[in-house]
Amino acid sequence: MRKLCTLLILVSLGLTGYAQNASGVDKEKLFDFYQTQRYADAAQYLKEIYGEEVNDFKTLSQIGYCYLMAGNNVEAEKFYSKAYALQPQNLPILFSLGNINTKRGNTEKAKLYYGEIVKIDSNNFNVQKLMANLYSSPKDDSLKRIYLLKANQINPLEGDVAADLAEVQANYQQYEKAYDVLDIAIKGDSDNLVLQRAKLPIANQLKKYAEVIAAGEKLLKDGADAGVIKDVAKAYYYSKKYQKAIDLFKLLEEAAMENEATLYYTSLSYRALKNYPQAAIYTKKTIDEAISPNTSSYYSLLGLVYEENNQLPLANAAYKKGLQFKATPTLYYRLAVFYDTRLKQGKSALKYYNLYLKSKPSIMDDKEEIKFSKDRIAQLNLTD
Repeated sequence: MRKLCTLLILVSLGLTGYAQNASGVDKEKLFDFYQTQRYADAAQYLKEIYGEEVNDFKTLSQIGYCYLMAGNNVEAEKFYSKAYALQPQNLPILFSLGNINTKRGNTEKAKLYYGEIVKIDSNNFNVQKLMANLYSSPKDDSLKRIYLLKANQINPLEGDVAADLAEVQANYQQYEKAYDVLDIAIKGDSDNLVLQRAKLPIANQLKKYAEVIAAGEKLLKDGADAGVIKDVAKAYYYSKKYQKAIDLFKLLEEAAMENEATLYYTSLSYRALKNYPQAAIYTKKTIDEAISPNTSSYYSLLGLVYEENNQLPLANAAYKKGLQFKATPTLYYRLAVFYDTRLKQGKSALKYYNLYLKSKPSIMDDKEEIKFSKDRIAQLNLTD
């Protein structure tokens, strides 16, 4: 309600200016458009009053604002650009143009407008934060860090910037700095769970295991967050509380949220407890998790490429390497045809044709391959 009242006051002030510039403006009608949030109607009405060739800065800004609030970014940018040409150092205009281009995915243009604000007011927290957000690629971390550092310097208690800066610093293995940034922000907002979660992996890196366990167990009471479970479990492992680590890692497994790292630490924990059968089981699970389920398909493709390039020894090796990861019907079929047609080795071809049929290929999708394999098996048996 307070924002609406403020807006209405600003509009009323604006209408006074319009009354001075254009006696044709119906202040009550325009006021009603704003009050009912019919911004597109307000923009259209102002255009009808002032015409398309407006060159008054205040009018251009007002129409641009109406289109922006209406969600028409194309028209909003058109009018704001005209206003920018009249006053290129006007901060609200620069912010608006930066915002519009960010929404439209024109990141480079947004950087230019926000960059102008940085030149005018380098201590503007909002623009430093906005600039940092425009650098989303890992390769841009160095530039992102510059703006985050400046924003954090201006306002070290702002949670979003603190979390983002700590993440970038952690990427650079600056764990002490990342920890300090989060620590200061948390002191300013002790109930910020996002900051507390972000602090756990960094505290683990700094071997502050008791702190991770104490803070993490409190966080887990508010919900079983997978990241928190993993961080607390690792802290228990490094504190040599192996069964507690296993119990938490098992929660991830039950929720199908395990990964290579969590399975690895589970295996290590079982090994530390001298439970070698379970350690072996989880080591195998770790290996399976580390290998892509598509690896055998990649080797099948590699073998085909080698075969088509008449690099037959390499093709043979690639096909068989694929079988080491997963014995698929496709690989058996490729090997069968390879030995049959390329190497002219009937016994080996017969072996792989039989393995192909035993591997249960799809009756619907592979019916031609199945028929061909059966026919070749019959022919090769007669020859043998």
